[in-house]
Amino acid sequence: MTRKLIAAIFIISISAPLCIFGQGNGAKKRPTVGLVLSGGGARGFAHVGVLKVLESNHIPVDYIAGTSMGGLIGALYAMGMSPAEMETLISELDWDPLLRPQTAADNLSFRRKQDRLNIPAPLTLTGKGADLKLPNALNSGHAIGLLIDRLTLRYASATDFSDLPIPFRAVGTDMLSGEAVTLKSGSLSRSLRATMSLPGIFAPVEVDGKFLSDGGLVNNIPTDVVKAMGADIVVVVNIESPAGGREALETLPGVLAQTINISTLDNSRRSLRQADFIIAPELGTNSLADFTKSKEIIDLGMKGAEQKIGLLKSIALNDADWAEHIAARRNRELPDTPHVPNLVAVTEQDPDSTEMIKKKLGDKYVGQPLDDAKQDVLSKDLTELTGTSRFDSLDYQIGEENGKKVLLIGSNAISRATSRKTRLELGVDVNSIASDAVNFNLLTRLTFFDIGKYGSEWRNDIQLGSNILFASEYYRPLGRTRFFVAPHASYERRGIDLYVDGDRIAGYSGQNAEVGVDVGYGISSKSEIRVGYALGYQSASLGIGNPVLPDTDGTFSTAGLRWNYDSLDNAVVPTRGILSRNKANYYFNNAGAEGGFTQAETRTSVFHSINERNIVFGIGGAGTTFGATSPVLRQFTLGGLFRIGGYGYEEFRGSNYVHAGGGILTSPKNFPELLGRKIYLGAWYEGGSMFENFDTASYRQSVSGGAILDTPIGPIFLGGGINERGHGQFYFSFGRIFR
Repeated sequence: MTRKLIAAIFIISISAPLCIFGQGNGAKKRPTVGLVLSGGGARGFAHVGVLKVLESNHIPVDYIAGTSMGGLIGALYAMGMSPAEMETLISELDWDPLLRPQTAADNLSFRRKQDRLNIPAPLTLTGKGADLKLPNALNSGHAIGLLIDRLTLRYASATDFSDLPIPFRAVGTDMLSGEAVTLKSGSLSRSLRATMSLPGIFAPVEVDGKFLSDGGLVNNIPTDVVKAMGADIVVVVNIESPAGGREALETLPGVLAQTINISTLDNSRRSLRQADFIIAPELGTNSLADFTKSKEIIDLGMKGAEQKIGLLKSIALNDADWAEHIAARRNRELPDTPHVPNLVAVTEQDPDSTEMIKKKLGDKYVGQPLDDAKQDVLSKDLTELTGTSRFDSLDYQIGEENGKKVLLIGSNAISRATSRKTRLELGVDVNSIASDAVNFNLLTRLTFFDIGKYGSEWRNDIQLGSNILFASEYYRPLGRTRFFVAPHASYERRGIDLYVDGDRIAGYSGQNAEVGVDVGYGISSKSEIRVGYALGYQSASLGIGNPVLPDTDGTFSTAGLRWNYDSLDNAVVPTRGILSRNKANYYFNNAGAEGGFTQAETRTSVFHSINERNIVFGIGGAGTTFGATSPVLRQFTLGGLFRIGGYGYEEFRGSNYVHAGGGILTSPKNFPELLGRKIYLGAWYEGGSMFENFDTASYRQSVSGGAILDTPIGPIFLGGGINERGHGQFYFSFGRIFR
């Protein structure tokens, strides 16, 4: 009897594992494996390395739940993308434009380009009427959202995430209730945007009436979610940043990172207790913002998984079962055939916004396969729409309506704000020359959209400080054409310094008040041409120094032609593009002039990127009064930063001038970035002349150099120039550098 009992126990003991893992005919199914991928920003690239090790060792994944970056990586794997394909994708992405807070300058409309040149890095408030508010995040998420739209478009029709090749869940945080929300159906793209929307960095995303942000706030390691899906065995990949030491509290980014770590610590500990296997790669000092270190982080993820493979072998499949598992997964994949929309629909509730989007897109996507090339064009169109500043972000999806495929265009406007916005931009402009006074100005630009007509803009500028400016322009398109009319009025008071042999001998106060009207044509988002007429009053009175000039005042009237071109990719430190400003005026009368005269001027800057860290540029201009003598209030000027920098600001005045120069900007690899922005060192040469007659022209030249700090609040320049006489100037500038 005893021998029979021992034999029965032995048979049960050796057959039980076979039954559990599905070995042999008629055996029970193996236990299902759920994979949990935690959030952690760029540290989440380690998930790719872990997946490579799991696949190479035949570790099955039957369910996936992820948060933040873990949600994105998990979704890609659930849709059928291999770890090798993910690694290639991540390495080829240009993360700078994807994470750029604002629409790139070369995608802005022409008027928004003018805004950026006016205040390169403004504090911006928007809203309805007088109800103006700061943005709800540093980044609208538009660019990263378009990437997610593209990656998930193949499965846009899979509204139940259980229907993916591997059933999938993401986690978001309800920003109103503070509760975790399991994202298991609906739009996969919007769900992934939500789970990755770190508060303050990316704007919250509306999903099924809830406003969601990064799920890591409340459930960064969603073991409970994968268990609810039916997983028998839970494998967790934890790439959370460990709580920092005392040194983490020495900087603002460190304090913010420590705050996030502390807020998730308790919940993560509870989640980890539900795991059967934990893979926690040692990622060293790599932070959640190290997006350019993907290769290193992926390799560290592989190393961390390989250290646990001895334990994970217990749930590995043999070759035959692995092949069967992979085949079953691939059978669930949807065909990789581009969708062909039958129509385009806009989900915006505001009719003006809907009209604007439809006008931009037209019918060029109807009946056309939405392949990669077509999605490139669509992304460009949507980005240019955000470049009007009427939309913070736009996205696209494929839906169905009455059996037809619909290209759905939507936005992420939490407040359902109309495109008829009010926009207030605030900035500071500081220019200091060691030998001269400091010019300090507060800049304000207030723009009202759609006053009187959709598409119109009423723009108002106020500048207070060393120079005073009040200016207003009403821009009104004519019908549905690119023609426009723009009445305008302005008052300006500024200092006028006069020099003799490099010495400032007098300072005058100049005033200019004018009203006028322009008629123009918007050639493209890069170019505009105008003709106009203006009349006004000018005066100049002595402030300090010797009365070199008599007090001047009188009226003026002028007709003018202007053509401006702007293809710069950045208003702060351009890496490519051209900025060209050209004007010609005939003055019927002007204070200090006898009779009429004609003036013309051109100013052009060209930038070209040699490589990632080096930029060459050329600057230059010319102006002429066509043989006449220009009155003092209409004289051209030279001298100052990027206008022969070895001389004082506006040291030279006259009726004609030529100026040209060129140089290089470089951002050395060993230079640390300042809050994610580059620091550039530059050197350039300039030469030119101011003259009344060409025969009397005297050539001036200088060599300049310095450092440009591209900070989030605006560019800072520190440097100087030395002229051919051995004299020089030291410059400090904050705000507008390339003018």
